[in-house]
Amino acid sequence: MLLKTIAIRLLTTAVTLFGVAVVVFTLVRVAPGNPIAMMLPPGATEEDIANLTRLYGFDKSLPHQFVIWLGGVVQGDFGTSITLRQPVDQLVLGRLPATLELALMALVFALILGVTAAVVGARKRGSATEVGVDLAGGAVLSIPDFLWGLLFVLIFGVFWPVLSISGRIDPRLDFDFTTNFYFIEGILRGRFDVAGSVFSHMLMPALSLALPLAAMISQLLKQNLKEVLVQDYTTLARVRGFSETAVILREALRNAALPTLTLVGVQFTFLIGGTVIVERLFAYEGLGNMAIDAVINRDLPLIQGIVLLFAALFIVINLAVDLCYTFLNPRLRHG
Repeated sequence: MLLKTIAIRLLTTAVTLFGVAVVVFTLVRVAPGNPIAMMLPPGATEEDIANLTRLYGFDKSLPHQFVIWLGGVVQGDFGTSITLRQPVDQLVLGRLPATLELALMALVFALILGVTAAVVGARKRGSATEVGVDLAGGAVLSIPDFLWGLLFVLIFGVFWPVLSISGRIDPRLDFDFTTNFYFIEGILRGRFDVAGSVFSHMLMPALSLALPLAAMISQLLKQNLKEVLVQDYTTLARVRGFSETAVILREALRNAALPTLTLVGVQFTFLIGGTVIVERLFAYEGLGNMAIDAVINRDLPLIQGIVLLFAALFIVINLAVDLCYTFLNPRLRHG
């Protein structure tokens, strides 16, 4: 049953990615603006424009261009960036680790804050503490991630300048990275000064992304905990002498977390997409920042590569969440 589900989802993934490729390829070409003209100096001749147009294949029909591009994608060739003059796959994969580290750190922060608030609210259900948790969650959720970023820059970058507000690492540090996972590599190689610098640069953008998600996790998980805490097995745990906190952590949390897992998986894909604005705000050298530059410069091959990668990430993450939910829920696993 599980293997059949995986096979169906993989087939659906291939069809979805093909649809995304068709849509993004068409939209970026029908949008106004000439990417070739942006590459040439003001004094370029018509012959220069025609030569560059032929070089990038823009003189062919739209279906012909799509077939050529898709054939390259199947072989791992996503084309060459118009503005950066480098292979798109190298550019995208070079920036992807930075975005993944930022998104994963934001997810960790969101889980810590959200689960803690949910447990406290469920533990103090019916009291002023629960009301306070609900009010705080609603207030946090009402502020978008980019506005949290602006507030953090104002507080910790201007009024109380204790954190780095731009970049990914202190340029004064001497460290030869072998991968683009700066934070992980710094820890694994024992360079905690490097890891600390990367962490300080990620802290504000990660918190900006994490706070709205933490509020959603808190609200959903607290409600699920309150429903589970009236079940017979939690009542039996209290009779056996467990404290209310122990009942929540040992008996209720695992079952209440299943619906929250779906929310986390779905919102994690939106969280990755949300890095676009936040990375720009903090001049963070990730994939989202590159995507904005690509759109501004009408770099069609780079836009196509970035969007296709984002789509693939969304699909893979959702597939992983569905499989985890199936594995953790015996009724679905044996159904």
